[in-house]
Amino acid sequence: MQAIVLVGGFGTRLHPLTRNVPKQMLPVVDRPMIEHVVAHLAAHGVTRVVLSLGFRPEAFSDAYPDGICAGIPVHYAVEPEPLDTAGAVRFAALAAGIRPGNESASSAGSADDVSDTFLVLNGDVLTDLNVTAMVAGHRAAGAEATLALTEVDDPSRYGVVPTDAEGRVLGFVEKPDAGSEPSRWINAGTYVLEPSILERIPAGRRVSIEREVFPAMAAEGSLHAVQSDAYWIDAGTPEAYIRAQLDLVDGTRGDLPAAHPSSTVDPSADVQRSIVMAGATVGPGAHLLNSIVMDAATVGAGAMVAHSIVGPGAHVGEGASLTDLTVIGESESVGAGIELIGARVPGDS
Repeated sequence: MQAIVLVGGFGTRLHPLTRNVPKQMLPVVDRPMIEHVVAHLAAHGVTRVVLSLGFRPEAFSDAYPDGICAGIPVHYAVEPEPLDTAGAVRFAALAAGIRPGNESASSAGSADDVSDTFLVLNGDVLTDLNVTAMVAGHRAAGAEATLALTEVDDPSRYGVVPTDAEGRVLGFVEKPDAGSEPSRWINAGTYVLEPSILERIPAGRRVSIEREVFPAMAAEGSLHAVQSDAYWIDAGTPEAYIRAQLDLVDGTRGDLPAAHPSSTVDPSADVQRSIVMAGATVGPGAHLLNSIVMDAATVGAGAMVAHSIVGPGAHVGEGASLTDLTVIGESESVGAGIELIGARVPGDS
């Protein structure tokens, strides 16, 4: 089976870390985010991944010049212009040789070698979703499209997806007022699709799969969904980017080392639930709490970094204080004694 991973966005919610780097190429503890995504797909039998690219596609091709990511082949489909989610799916599917009907083929093999059914997922979602079971349910239902749903505490921030007893999607309720939502199950950003869906996506313009294609299918009764209580996080905000990494080191989702072997942490530093990446330095008496210190960054003596991110090669001066989701961009410096609360350095111009 092939999977299309949507990685073409600008990642504005993670600025300034994403000013020059696609968010899926940002590290998550020990490797780029995209490798976590692809490795999960490989574990569920996906044999080829198509990266739907837009912003800085060379970041991916330079990182995986042999066309192998997390052990499986990747194909690069670079949009000539932003096409939104459905347009991106159509463009990437056609580039990968996926066609409506029985015309599906791939440069990796003949039509008999590749399943027509394919996956689509958002590249900034980290999940333990049982993709194998989802595909099996999709096929058992004879569905044209199936989307995964995840339950959240506050659905007012998302679009709620009510379903009937057979799993058919009844519609979409965008950002309902607290207390008025029909459920707490939201679109989790993973889809199982049949090639026929490509006929529903007009060529030559931006088309949203969430706002245009899926609602039309729901109105027809041809869209299905499966609920999953598996781990799920949209890592596209500073808060979630931090949490996704801490979950991988504190036992919530894994127990990876929190400090890279090549990092230097002074014995007098107080490091609590924080990630210190390769080549980073944490000085004497520094305090880290629920924070990320990225590759080759330095945190000076006595500095405080709490619930914040220090970007690659950035420097936090002695006695400085970073709190409340402050994000320091690549190679930026924060002077000694400076206090930043919820800041972005540099800010957007």
